[in-house]
Amino acid sequence: MITVQSPENMPEAPDDPQHFLDLIRQSRRGKFKIYIGMSAGVGKTYRMLQEAHTLLRNGVDVKIGYIETHNRKETHDLLEGLPVIPRSHIFYRGKELEEMDVQAILNLRPEVVIVDELAHTNIEGSKNEKRWQDVLEILNAGINVVSAVNIQHIESLNEAVKEITGVDVAERVPDSVLQMADEVVNIDLTADELITRLREGKIYTRDKIQTALTNFFQSEKILQLRELALKEVASQVEGKIERELPGLGNGRAERFLACISSNHTIAKMVIRKTARLAAYYNSRWYVLYVQTPKESGDRIGLAAQRHLINNFKLATELGGEVIKLEHANIAKGIIEVAEQKKVTTICIGKPHLSIWNVILSTAVFNQLLTKLAAADIDVVILS
Repeated sequence: MITVQSPENMPEAPDDPQHFLDLIRQSRRGKFKIYIGMSAGVGKTYRMLQEAHTLLRNGVDVKIGYIETHNRKETHDLLEGLPVIPRSHIFYRGKELEEMDVQAILNLRPEVVIVDELAHTNIEGSKNEKRWQDVLEILNAGINVVSAVNIQHIESLNEAVKEITGVDVAERVPDSVLQMADEVVNIDLTADELITRLREGKIYTRDKIQTALTNFFQSEKILQLRELALKEVASQVEGKIERELPGLGNGRAERFLACISSNHTIAKMVIRKTARLAAYYNSRWYVLYVQTPKESGDRIGLAAQRHLINNFKLATELGGEVIKLEHANIAKGIIEVAEQKKVTTICIGKPHLSIWNVILSTAVFNQLLTKLAAADIDVVILS
């Protein structure tokens, strides 16, 4: 028995009322533009405000929903002449704090709203937990949104960013949100240009410059983050071409299957890396957890169950389809799902991982490889 925990995978028939309703909703949804940068200070907010002025001059009803200038004078000066929607005030732990007023935006219904810091976590007591959820609500109301995010806040890049910077970024945006964007624009600077801006006090205040140079703003780190940003935008553009002009794409019909165990840390890595591969090929992908009798509901620990649920949630946020299969033999379970879903590539953890050891110890391992080879299915071992 296979339990699918993401949206149903039944093909949508042309006469399906729900399919038609989805098309109507999609046509009513606002357009979504995202500026991506490799780090703070590259000019994402500045560019959004420039665009707002251009729209205003051309008679477009544009309003500032939320902008964070970080007291950068050249950015703050651009707010002059732009209509700003007042922020809402929320009392939290005895303090009055400000958040974007989503309801005011929905009531005013501007043609375009500018919303900075897409990855922001809202104050407890807000309508939505995350700002990207606010943005989706605004888009669903038919209002166009221009927003911005740094590359380190993209969910599937979390491990890669941590390796580069040594920082585990807490505020993250699901890849599925980026895939909803109608336009993704990279704001690019060379490492030298960015460091020069930092030294000139255009990013942080003087007392924070040396610390930034010692930690995050090092040339080698900036170059690696810049590469991630360029690749991400290129991937998004390729995906848009595949969706809108399928005849001009690369023609590859890849399907990826991430095989995970109850090992929390390794499972997260496999999910994120498979999501990146799928995004590169603009393809469908699945996450498979084969539940053996040893890990049945009454035998698996509560911590492992919680980790599995969190990993299923992560996979869904990254755009994958989660499959939970009860089977006494993991290898046979993988074969069944791979054939059923027409998978082209199976992604699995390093050989010392528990799931791989289970496969290696079974008598059907050769059968697994033989079947995968016959079906032209690749196996990728992720480090």
